[in-house]
Amino acid sequence: MDSRIEPQLHSTIPPVEAPTLERFRESAALSLGVELELQLVNTHDYDLAPYSDEMLRLMAKIPLPGSVVPEMTSSMIEVSTGVCHSCSEVLGELAQMRDALVRCADRLNIACVGGGTHPFQMWHEQRIYDRPRFRQLSELYGYLSKQFTIFGQHVHVGCPGPDEALLMLHRMSRYIPHFIALSASSPFVQGQDTQFDSARLNSVFAFPMSGRAPFTLRWEEFARFFAKTTRTGVVKSMKDFYWDIRPKPEYGTIEIRVFDTPLTIERAAALAGFVQSLGAWFLHEQPFAPQEDDYMVYTYNRFQACRFGLEAVYVEPETGTHLPLREHILQTLERVEPHARDVGASAALDLLRQSADMGVNDARWLRETQSRERLLAETVRQAADRFRGPRARG
Repeated sequence: MDSRIEPQLHSTIPPVEAPTLERFRESAALSLGVELELQLVNTHDYDLAPYSDEMLRLMAKIPLPGSVVPEMTSSMIEVSTGVCHSCSEVLGELAQMRDALVRCADRLNIACVGGGTHPFQMWHEQRIYDRPRFRQLSELYGYLSKQFTIFGQHVHVGCPGPDEALLMLHRMSRYIPHFIALSASSPFVQGQDTQFDSARLNSVFAFPMSGRAPFTLRWEEFARFFAKTTRTGVVKSMKDFYWDIRPKPEYGTIEIRVFDTPLTIERAAALAGFVQSLGAWFLHEQPFAPQEDDYMVYTYNRFQACRFGLEAVYVEPETGTHLPLREHILQTLERVEPHARDVGASAALDLLRQSADMGVNDARWLRETQSRERLLAETVRQAADRFRGPRARG
């Protein structure tokens, strides 16, 4: 190349600046926020129905706490609470949104349903929702984007500061199997019983930036990791990390993302109460120091919970002891009970304790309903009826 031309070419190409990590905002310690991704189904064969635009238009006319937004495909809708300070407040906000969803769905002759997967939808029939980010993800991930027609609950918990958030994140990671087993509601995929209690997470694990967060306990160290990663161009923001738990600096929280969407808002609120109780235990007792070696059994424990739900085996990270996950869940609920009382989550823990005692989660309810009815469409209809709540059913 002519040396007289080369400097001119260089001067016309602006330097590409790597994104910077947002400042970790202040939030009230142990405050809660809950997001639920929900299914929209028609009421003649209970398959998924692409009605998110119509639902959003109707919902926009109703004054509600939190927000209602579209999701990756047009048969999905996401509701989010505002900032709450107890799981009873979470339940109150979710109840308002659930009741509004039911009314709007009835007007459209469709239904809203919980559950981590739709039991018999075909991924290739889904439509990507028309938003720039969703179109970009579809171009990048191909068919995985339509296979991402799965439905999860995300729980945000407020942290006093960025270092405390990372400490909370890695402590909370020990309880990922507990969260998976208690929320599991995705045994069926494309008409088949997968033999997993949570098959939804298998779709998440297909994404390259899924899994666990790097083991860092100082925000400055995490910021260096973020800078290195964004410099490669692989990610552009925290949204590109599909980790099981990720920090959300713009909210001052950590976000736990492994829950399947429960069939009822009562269970969703109870799971948030469990998270808040664990967080209170961590903050007030500092029960253990997380370490990188905790993650040696992380993938195994997570697989066990996805595959077997409440019948899984749990390997205790510090001792290597193998015990039934149900037993460890019950031990954990007992340990955090004093903190649950302090944050008003005792009733939430009672609901989960009964579930663990009986070995019953939503995946088991779906299987038992399908075994009785022998028709997945009828199983979805009854799941939609559960979502409506007792007053709506009455």
